[in-house]
Order: sequence, then structure tokens, then C-alpha cells
Amino acid sequence: MSEDGITFERVRERAHEIWERNHRPEGFEVEFWLMAERELRAEQARRKPAADRTASETPPGADTTTR
Repeated sequence: MSEDGITFERVRERAHEIWERNHRPEGFEVEFWLMAERELRAEQARRKPAADRTASETPPGADTTTR
């Protein structure tokens, strides 16, 4: 498992799905693998709670209290 939690098996499955969607061409293994990784990371980022993203984007010392 990589540090982002996406497993080898999940990338393999997604790469296979992409290969099938593209009519099973030969010679595109690396491209489909990289595309699968990008898709899975993008999905993971969308699922990440908005609060986590907001907290990490708040500059240090910024007033985050609501008035």
C-alpha cells in the first residue's frame, strides 16, 4: 500500500477497467496504470472532508473564529 492508501490491487483493477474501456489496445500498460493512479487519487481527494482541506489551507495565526 502506498502512503496515500491506494493499494496495488486497486490500481491494477482500475487500469484494467481503463484498458477495457479503450477497446483493449496493446502497448499502453504504463499509460493506463498512470491514468488509474491519477483517477484514484482524484477520487480520494474529492472524498476527503472539506474541513481537512480548509484547515490545511488556513495560514498560521489566522483568526478562524466566527463572529
